[in-house]
Amino acid sequence: MYAQFFGLKQDPFSIAPDPHYLFMSERHREALAHLLYGLGGGGGFVLLSGEIGTGKTTVCRCFLEQIPANCNVAYIFNPKLTAGELLQSVCDEFRIPVQHAGPGAPTAKDFTDPLNAFLLRTHAAGQNNVLIIDEAQNLSADVLEQLRLLTNLETNERKLLQIILIGQPELRKMLARPELEQLAQRVIARFHLDALTEAETAQYIRHRLAVAGLSGALPFDRKALQRIHQLSRGVPRRINLLCGRALLGAYANGQATVDRRVVDKAAAEVFDPAETAAPARGRAAAWGLGLISGAALFGAGLLAFNSSLFQPATAVATASPARAAAPAAKASAAATPASSPAAAAATPAASAAAGPAFLVRDESEAWRALAASWPLALGEGDPCQAAQRQQVQCFRSSRTSLALIRQLGRPGLLTVYDESRQPGYALLTGLTEQDATLVLGGAAQTVPLTALAEIWRGDYATFWRSPPGYSGKTADSPSGPVAQWLAAQLAAQQPARTPAARETPLRARVYAFQLAQGLVPDGRAGPITFMQLNRAAGVEEPRLQTGNPSTNRP
Repeated sequence: MYAQFFGLKQDPFSIAPDPHYLFMSERHREALAHLLYGLGGGGGFVLLSGEIGTGKTTVCRCFLEQIPANCNVAYIFNPKLTAGELLQSVCDEFRIPVQHAGPGAPTAKDFTDPLNAFLLRTHAAGQNNVLIIDEAQNLSADVLEQLRLLTNLETNERKLLQIILIGQPELRKMLARPELEQLAQRVIARFHLDALTEAETAQYIRHRLAVAGLSGALPFDRKALQRIHQLSRGVPRRINLLCGRALLGAYANGQATVDRRVVDKAAAEVFDPAETAAPARGRAAAWGLGLISGAALFGAGLLAFNSSLFQPATAVATASPARAAAPAAKASAAATPASSPAAAAATPAASAAAGPAFLVRDESEAWRALAASWPLALGEGDPCQAAQRQQVQCFRSSRTSLALIRQLGRPGLLTVYDESRQPGYALLTGLTEQDATLVLGGAAQTVPLTALAEIWRGDYATFWRSPPGYSGKTADSPSGPVAQWLAAQLAAQQPARTPAARETPLRARVYAFQLAQGLVPDGRAGPITFMQLNRAAGVEEPRLQTGNPSTNRP
């Protein structure tokens, strides 16, 4: 109903587990990596738990989209079954014909025999088999024991069935029971999916709106985003419910921006009234005047940052002293109100005299600014082609998270948008848990991540040093120069303790390295894997500043 009003192509906050809307926070990325690990884990159980609405099922749907063609999947989403019904459901999902001979109801043997034959046959054909059970906290103890028995189906080398259990935190408590100790010992990987932080909540909202087609400014102001995180507790499903209702309320009132008042009204309509009550007295006292002045200063800082996209570099260079003088300026303004108009009148004149806008609009110019930190001599022409001649590659991604950038640990280019929705390039040189340091037109400015989320949509680019002979593919043959370099680097990072380990295929070693680094494991060495290998091996490349925020301030 409100989609067209806000320039959207579809509803961005549906609670359906659509993997296209999956926001890959660092925790979601790890959760997906654990599920992918289960594909080659050699059997046993993989456990994914999380609170209601944290995105477990959505991660699972994303996982299903990445399953290779040689993997057979059985997916059970209603686990309130008896042991016999579970076996029947597994056979049905794998499309295994079951025949019951003799009087009476089918027995467990009627299902396990054809299931075992199916697993042996597909294993001989080079296929893997995965059983996924969603809402697994509803499984009874006897059904869990039947699942454990299914993992006894094996050859001399490996288990024939990989079982993935997805459920709420009660599932972990169930597996801690003494009677289920044998099953718990067969869990080869487990991960608990936590809620989003406040910064991630803002990024999550922006991500879903961008996927839904938003091309303009975020329709939620800063206070609304803070209130959404507070009321939703960072749980994605609650965020969806609240944001969808808030957009509907703003649309009904003809508002182009959702403010805190609209959020509170929406929360009263979708949540329990007790959840939207005022904060406890102690917390309210902690807010006090400090919250009011702090919010005012932060709002002014955010406005100044967005406005500074139109200001010259000299204006940015003086931003930090001005911020330090803010309390004194505020006191002075209270004593002499007439000083504000004079100061406001002086700003345009100073800006006009200082020169052109500092936000870099030309991509080639932005690449050359980044190249200075390597250093690279790019000259004229295409900067990426010039970099390739020096064994350095350009990397671009339109769906990058701050967690991944922090993990890669290298400076890069962010595509940001000014107040008129026009894109430009900022050089990211520092990143902490609270701030990002951007260099624009030669001047550095440290901004809160919440402010960065207002103008950045995930576009990131950087350089990385490639191995000799690299041409965009890992290797033309297992004995090619890139494959040899890759094998040598992996051997240095993963010393083989046995002769059998030294003979592990290269793809399996890449997979293990990716998993250990927290990357999405697929066994293929792409640019991100090479970057992490370079970092682990100490290859000389520029590093992103990740220290105390105060050390990065201009």
